[in-house]
Amino acid sequence: MSELTLLLIRFAYLAVLWIFVLSAVSVVRTDLFGARSARREAEGGKSAKRQPKAARPRRGDPRSVVIVQGDNRGEVISLELAPLLIGRGSDAAIRLDDDYVSTRHARIATDQTQWYVEDLGSTNGTYVGSTRITQPTTLTLGSQVRIGKTILELRK
Repeated sequence: MSELTLLLIRFAYLAVLWIFVLSAVSVVRTDLFGARSARREAEGGKSAKRQPKAARPRRGDPRSVVIVQGDNRGEVISLELAPLLIGRGSDAAIRLDDDYVSTRHARIATDQTQWYVEDLGSTNGTYVGSTRITQPTTLTLGSQVRIGKTILELRK
């Protein structure tokens, strides 16, 4: 091979190596500090507070999430503050200090007719009952959601 070919191969190898290093740093940064939203970046890093929706709960609808197993056992979180972010991050409405929980692990939200849980691309997954979910999944009264070592339940 010519010297020019070897030089190009070396540069290509270095470029691939740097892409790998930068992507690894990006993943670690996102895990430590959380993802920045496009809205926050457009405002120059200022956080925009959303007002919770004031939907009137219907009779028989869940009104709270109760932690039934895990370190925060017994904690009750009102669904009036929906959507509820669940994770290890400081911006989470339900903060779980668990090695198996991602910074932004899952979200419980409503579309005004039903409640659902959505996995936010977590590493260890979100389970409804014993089934790992991959898309938003409907929740009803008594539904149990497992995130890491913690089990959450929807109640009145």
